Amino acid sequence: MAELHELPAVALQDQLRQGKVSATEATAHFLARIEQQNPLLGAFIRVTADQAMDQARAADGRLSNTPAEELPLLHGMPLAFKDLTDMAGVVTTHGSAALDHKPAPSDGPLVALLRERGVVPLGKTQVPEFGLTAYSENRIAPPSRNPYALSRSSGGSSGGTAAAVAARLLPFAPGTDGGGSIRIPAAACGLVGLKPGRGLVPAGESLGDPARLVVAGPIARTSADAALMMDALVPVPESASRGRGKGEAGYLAGVKEEPPKLRIGVTLDSPWSGTFPFSPGQEALDALEAGRKLLEHAGHAVAEAGIRYDNRYPDAFTTAWTAAVGSARISPHRELLLAPLTRTFRRRAQQRIPAKLTDALAFLRKFQQDTLTQYAQWDLMLMPALAQTPRPVGWFTGTMHGADRWPAAQWPGDADGDYRKQCEYAPWSSMVNVCGLPAITLPVHWTGGQVGQGLPMGIQLVGPMGSEALLLRVGNQLGY
Repeated sequence: MAELHELPAVALQDQLRQGKVSATEATAHFLARIEQQNPLLGAFIRVTADQAMDQARAADGRLSNTPAEELPLLHGMPLAFKDLTDMAGVVTTHGSAALDHKPAPSDGPLVALLRERGVVPLGKTQVPEFGLTAYSENRIAPPSRNPYALSRSSGGSSGGTAAAVAARLLPFAPGTDGGGSIRIPAAACGLVGLKPGRGLVPAGESLGDPARLVVAGPIARTSADAALMMDALVPVPESASRGRGKGEAGYLAGVKEEPPKLRIGVTLDSPWSGTFPFSPGQEALDALEAGRKLLEHAGHAVAEAGIRYDNRYPDAFTTAWTAAVGSARISPHRELLLAPLTRTFRRRAQQRIPAKLTDALAFLRKFQQDTLTQYAQWDLMLMPALAQTPRPVGWFTGTMHGADRWPAAQWPGDADGDYRKQCEYAPWSSMVNVCGLPAITLPVHWTGGQVGQGLPMGIQLVGPMGSEALLLRVGNQLGY
């Protein structure tokens, strides 16, 4: 029999619900893997082993008194949450040394929802400060590293989560995505990452998000595992109305269905190009070509699509994206503990007149309308997931040569250079959030030539509203 960590999440769920594997057995197994591997990986910032074992024993007690069909969907499934999300009784650091680190009084909406679905949380995963960056490095804990090359970053802001899933410290896990924070680390770690459309998963939304960019979604090893997580995140009545046939119970039930033949537009156009001109690396182009061939072999029609973006986008997005950090409650004497990028964008947000944010939000609504009109010519849009291979730890902040000496005494203060590098690294991510569209990343290419060799590189497929099930079906059709 395969080791528990080798099982797909779908298979482990089945074993747990049938009682062939106990929740305590599964929890203990994954906790042991975390204890062994996390010191090198930096995926977890906090492990809640005692609480997890207590909850696992309680789940086993319910199993003995509950018919299988009445068990919660994810009965006994081990997973973890980003350290931006409150778990009752556990400190939420938000990746920041500038905050008081006090235990959360109650669960956040995402944690509460998945507890109702039966999960056993094992702890909190590493994030960048306030989830702002495409890498998961901060001043309070070691950086999250890529399981396929420990010198490389696992991405951000769900970087610790992606590293844990890729290293099989978790069967799968939820992430949140406000500008690429599910898709960037999933692509960097060779995983499937699904960003649902706006409003589908209310538990992932944030009050400090004036442009409604943030949504929760799955990070998983396969599309089927991601579909199972979607069934836990989305109420069945709503999911049943999202483009799947009558009688289907949810995303997982339909994931193996053959999708229709699709018209897919392929593009390298990015709204960041005017401000930050960039050239995709050869590895990104190789991934794009691999994705195109897989889609064409599956019978889909793939053709070039030229997309025109307004060059005012970068300023408007940055204004909306950083608005919340300007209002975060931080004592003035602790602001020096913020990372340079956070401190710089916080100061700028506080200095803006309110009309600047209002104008930015109005522009982004028009940007959404214009982009949706262009995308509507196609069933799906295809582009690379990332423009470069996973970056070395410390590459964005300029601490690459001191990355093994944590905590760094002083990060360089080039916030604008850091931000530019991020936008050039992931130039096809944030506009999907602005448009509120679903998107999936698939690990179609490895720089070493075979799966698991070298570094992973992926593609991104963007669909119209309500196409989450279709994206998962296409991912499964392509073998992911």
